[in-house]
Amino acid sequence: MKILVPVKRVVDYNVKVRAKSDGSGIDLANVKMSLNPFDEIAVEEAVRLKEAGKCDEIIVVTIGPEKAQEQLRTAMAIGADRGILVKTDTPIDLGGVEPLAVAKTLKAIVENEKPDLVIMGKQSIDDDSNQTGQMLSALLGWAQATFASEIKLDGDSATVTREIDGGLETIKIALPGIITTDLRLNEPRYASLPNIMKAKKKQLDIMDPSDFGVSYDPKVKILNVSEPPARTGGGKVSSVDELIDKLKNEAKVIS
Repeated sequence: MKILVPVKRVVDYNVKVRAKSDGSGIDLANVKMSLNPFDEIAVEEAVRLKEAGKCDEIIVVTIGPEKAQEQLRTAMAIGADRGILVKTDTPIDLGGVEPLAVAKTLKAIVENEKPDLVIMGKQSIDDDSNQTGQMLSALLGWAQATFASEIKLDGDSATVTREIDGGLETIKIALPGIITTDLRLNEPRYASLPNIMKAKKKQLDIMDPSDFGVSYDPKVKILNVSEPPARTGGGKVSSVDELIDKLKNEAKVIS
């Protein structure tokens, strides 16, 4: 079995994101970039499946700038076998490559690599689109299982426990298929120093969007980026009547 894991380079989740002073985008100057946390969970799950003898090869792929090789090397240090970088200079502070273009690129890579399973994060922590997995499933005509908190492979099928609003739902899908990961699927391991060194020697192919005939021209234009207003201090009320009056006349949340 071959597993493909798409990953994304994002601003590290510990960094406080700030808007540029002119409102034209996100300030990325000297900002730490990392592997998207949901994608890290996907890589970890693929590695665990390989360690359990369910998988023979893990390929990680990302779309981004030259520096995105760092995130691919991180994934390979966790346990992926090789990486693919689709190099583009589309600025991520203005939204980056849109989900549909990502899905079309991944479709072309899937058709070339012919994996049996695609495991990917349910969303990235920058745009929170939560669209790429579903779009890729539609483009390929493959079954999908989103928001997975448990994955069990059995021959040519996968049993997935997924998180829904009402609790947990268990479904069975035929392979090849698409699975998107939720936070509670696993706890990603730390890459050891020996594995980090080994990752530097693993195969990493750099490709161009033109290789897939996909345009990254944006369909959505960001007009302005601004930070949310600062929170103001709360206050105390002496009675229910005063609370209702403030909710009605000051906050205007009731009528």
